[in-house]
Amino acid sequence: MSRLASFNVVFAAFVLVVASCGGTARTAYTSAAPGATAASWAFDQDAAGTAPQGSESFAGQWTVRAEADAPSKPNALCQVGSATFPAIALSSTVYADLVITVRFKPISGKEDQAAGIIFRIQGKDDYYILRANALEGNVNFYKYASGSRSDIKDGTAKVTSGQWQELKVEATGDRLRGFLDGALVVETTDATYKAGRVGLWTKADSVTCFDDLIVKPAT
Repeated sequence: MSRLASFNVVFAAFVLVVASCGGTARTAYTSAAPGATAASWAFDQDAAGTAPQGSESFAGQWTVRAEADAPSKPNALCQVGSATFPAIALSSTVYADLVITVRFKPISGKEDQAAGIIFRIQGKDDYYILRANALEGNVNFYKYASGSRSDIKDGTAKVTSGQWQELKVEATGDRLRGFLDGALVVETTDATYKAGRVGLWTKADSVTCFDDLIVKPAT
């Protein structure tokens, strides 16, 4: 295979565009990476006190640590710092249509006790969020664009502090659906992002742990 052909295969999943602000280049993913397959993270093979191997932290303090009640023992990934929107991408793999499930436990936070899945990540300032909040009692979709968060759709649900629950997102084309413990809570449409990476999110002073994240390409 020629060098040019190899380049086209590797980069077929995305195109580079130039942001209007300052001419800074960023990535706009338009389709899944060739060969993108299901993946999972239980964090049990990662060293305690570190971020997961292959991850990219955007904000906050993300650390693997032992949790006595972790759904898959011994470890979970916990966000223990404070930032406006703590976020982490878990790998470089690009997905388009997908299903993501994760177990989460809100532990503490005076301002927020939030847990979120981020998906179709373009970079640290551009992605979708499905967020559950134990203090507000909701599961909402947001769009994060150029470092600014905007509401897409809100859903009411009981989110329990100190308890493991399951958050799930389905994204097919522009259709987005959010579930809590298997029950559909919120659904909407938005066509801003076509594909991107996957990761996790919290808000403000939330101390939240995550375990058993699974991502599958939607069929």
